[in-house]
Amino acid sequence: MPVMTASARAVQDSVAWLMQGAPGVDHPQDVLQRLADGLHGGGFPLHRMAVFVTTLHPTLFGRAFLWRPGQPVEVLEAPSGIVQSEEYRRNPIPRVLETRSPIRRRLCDGDCPRDFLILEEMARDGVTDYYIQPLLFSGGQVHAFSATTRAPGGFSHADIAGLEGLCAPLARVAEAYAYRRTAANFLTTYVGRNAAERILGGGIHLGHSETIRAAVIAADLRGFSAYANVHDGARVLALLNRFFDCLVPAIEAHGGEVLKFMGDGLIAIFPMTGPQAGPLTGASAEAEALAGAHDAALAIRAALDAARPAVRAELDFDLRYGLALHYGDVLFGNIGAGSRLDFTVIGPVVNLAARLESVARDLAQDIVLSADFAAACPRPTRALGAVPVRGFGEDVAVYAPSLET
Repeated sequence: MPVMTASARAVQDSVAWLMQGAPGVDHPQDVLQRLADGLHGGGFPLHRMAVFVTTLHPTLFGRAFLWRPGQPVEVLEAPSGIVQSEEYRRNPIPRVLETRSPIRRRLCDGDCPRDFLILEEMARDGVTDYYIQPLLFSGGQVHAFSATTRAPGGFSHADIAGLEGLCAPLARVAEAYAYRRTAANFLTTYVGRNAAERILGGGIHLGHSETIRAAVIAADLRGFSAYANVHDGARVLALLNRFFDCLVPAIEAHGGEVLKFMGDGLIAIFPMTGPQAGPLTGASAEAEALAGAHDAALAIRAALDAARPAVRAELDFDLRYGLALHYGDVLFGNIGAGSRLDFTVIGPVVNLAARLESVARDLAQDIVLSADFAAACPRPTRALGAVPVRGFGEDVAVYAPSLET
């Protein structure tokens, strides 16, 4: 009976670990770290190992996990536009995804073709052999798994067989992590990050909710209904996307989260308490959330002012809008019926924010603040007076950001 080499034993042990579901790790990069470290430490002639997985995401094409000896696995994100680049087209990954076939380039051979840009870089790095093969998921999706060596003469036949043997169990483990991430991406895209975490954590039952303290922004695009009545759908969608593109980045950059789009408006929250709040607590958390909401509103104003000339020229629309800021306790959780639920915030705080957004138009203001928000916010504000608000018995005091801000 032939004696098993240390390299072959390392492969065998790795296959067994993967077939058990890669126990003992919590993240996809940890899977590659342990797999490659085990192979390399067991004598397998490994210089670099990488896994590339495409993903369903509005702005990302996929993620690459890259292992090098003695270093933590590097996680790289490929934007969706990369597929149009020359760098991507001259990479072996798209060919593997298309053909579902492996590619090998023995760079130690003098006549080895250098038909991919990455091969020149590998040759300068002393790589003697490069092997990339498809990772096939059970749903038919194709991803990629590659390895390089600096061993004289490249990979042996046994080494290539070992890499081929790793492929199927690695695909099963990668698929489990990829589907979990895809579910999180879908939920984050459509319901927001915090709601997604709660839903994935089991908060999917009718009435599942909790009271949190948060600053709230209610926003609306003025004149949208009249515009939508006389323009085609593509033009209307373009306008909405241009509008929201000025709001969402500003909200997220200042610690907020868009919880719901409502036609030509949205609701965003800046949590002060609860799992979704930042690291600060008490008065510091409250001040940070209020300042974040205030600064987000000013950033939205700046973004919309900058976008106005182009939107007017391209879509024949003058960007007019209203933002209202309030804060307090809101009910954060599921509403709906049966198996159709919505994760949202409700309560008097949200109601007043929505009503004040309408008041902003009557006061010829683009941003208004509730009296509670103005009193607690660490940013300077100015009083606009008290006005009647539908649904609230007494006149409501309204403020705006200071003219100096």
